[in-house]
Amino acid sequence: MPITGTATRAADRRSWLALVAVALSVLVISFDMTILNVALPTLAAQLPADTGQQQWIVDAYTVVFAAAMLPAGLFGDRFGRRHTLTVGLALFGLASAVGMLTGSPTTLIAARAGMGLAGALVMPMSLAVIPGLFPPAEQRRATAVLAAALSVGAPLGPLIGGLLLRHFWWGSIFAINIPLTAIGIVACVLLLPESRNPAVPRIDLLATALAATGLSALTYGIIEGADRGWTDPLVLATLAGSLLALTVLVLRSRRERDPMLDLALLADPTFRWASVAATLISFVMFGAFFVLPPYFQSVLGADALGSGLRLMPMMLGLIVAARLTDPLVGRLGARTVIALGLALLAAALLVGSRTGVGDGYGRAAVWLTVLGGGMGLALITAQACALATLPQARAGVGSGLLQTLRQVGGALGIAAFGSLLSGAYRGALDTGGLPAGAAQRAGESVIAADAVARAGSGDAAGGGAGDATALSASAHAAYTHGMGLVLLVAGLVAVVSAVLVAARMPGDPQTATGDRG
Repeated sequence: MPITGTATRAADRRSWLALVAVALSVLVISFDMTILNVALPTLAAQLPADTGQQQWIVDAYTVVFAAAMLPAGLFGDRFGRRHTLTVGLALFGLASAVGMLTGSPTTLIAARAGMGLAGALVMPMSLAVIPGLFPPAEQRRATAVLAAALSVGAPLGPLIGGLLLRHFWWGSIFAINIPLTAIGIVACVLLLPESRNPAVPRIDLLATALAATGLSALTYGIIEGADRGWTDPLVLATLAGSLLALTVLVLRSRRERDPMLDLALLADPTFRWASVAATLISFVMFGAFFVLPPYFQSVLGADALGSGLRLMPMMLGLIVAARLTDPLVGRLGARTVIALGLALLAAALLVGSRTGVGDGYGRAAVWLTVLGGGMGLALITAQACALATLPQARAGVGSGLLQTLRQVGGALGIAAFGSLLSGAYRGALDTGGLPAGAAQRAGESVIAADAVARAGSGDAAGGGAGDATALSASAHAAYTHGMGLVLLVAGLVAVVSAVLVAARMPGDPQTATGDRG
């Protein structure tokens, strides 16, 4: 008996060490989703990249990530989850090396797409290995650990990016991925047991192509809509093509007996509404992450590190929420905790939307703390609930569907809120008295307007310095106005999300899902 107990404890330690290795892999993927946001002003100045290219540097990752997630889940279930996880980490390191060395926005967008493909291999597998590592009684706690790693990575990204940009060149934000992925590969090979389900259906290449085409076209149409106008023929054609591709994908999936896009998983109300909540949270949060770093750097005058540090109250709120989530779910039930988290998100965003150009950082620190707490409560609980409903045989496919929905929400959040911000900024910017070329450059972004103002301040003749000061003040006011509009819309989406979850999600999914594993 003592020998058996010792062996059991050793196996338990090995399982938790393996989970730490998987959590490290997830953390690298997660903070890379947001590390670029704090570096966008630097990239815009040094590459250079206009607003549309900046959005695609971010969106290329999330769109490819979302499009490849479903076949990646099937691939891992069929050919081996550990194998797929390590291949994804290796590809992520390689694509990071390309991004580190490039000097072209186009090449950087391609490298980010490669990183998105690698992330699609890693993310669903990190969640799918849990049933093979832990008994049902411990699976929920293990899932919560990974969900916390996913959530912590988002605000951690800007801080890491700021630290690197303070001391190194902009490519260092990709160089950091290389040693971290190497550590993850070694740890997974040594600690993680292989698991697979050879009975899963084959990878549907047509469905994969439809998903990639539909998501890419949808994001492109939203980004270009703000620049070209929503009645532009190219924008309308792109959005129509996206709708057609995604409709065909859904219809094809409904006809297949074993589809790659397993919509039958959404028949479970807990999985369905937890997935909806996670998707809406991603939509709101990625939009907020996109607008905050330029506000800190251009309006408040912080550098990249200062911008990352100014996001730390959100990290504090998230850490506190992560510690409170499990006891709150046990006492109140998952539905209440998710709705409470969304309500906190909404309150924080609505307070943030009232920010004025002269408010300073104190106001932002308060609502960012509440924002992190709401995100932690809602996202960690929603992901843990959704994944706990999945049968072991469909772990890869189900987690792939969940992460696909989240990444679609994130990509659309960046595209939609980026377009809203761009239109509001240009509409409020006063470029009167500027030459046509300078006015056009100033309208691209607040960073570009500051660059035009700095160039104009050197021209003392003809009142150039006064015009430059007026342009800078107008750009900062216009950006703050656009940011407030984005946060207002995001807050209203969070309000609607909280009401939907409270009204439609099953009353006590924590109990229902805890026994299924």
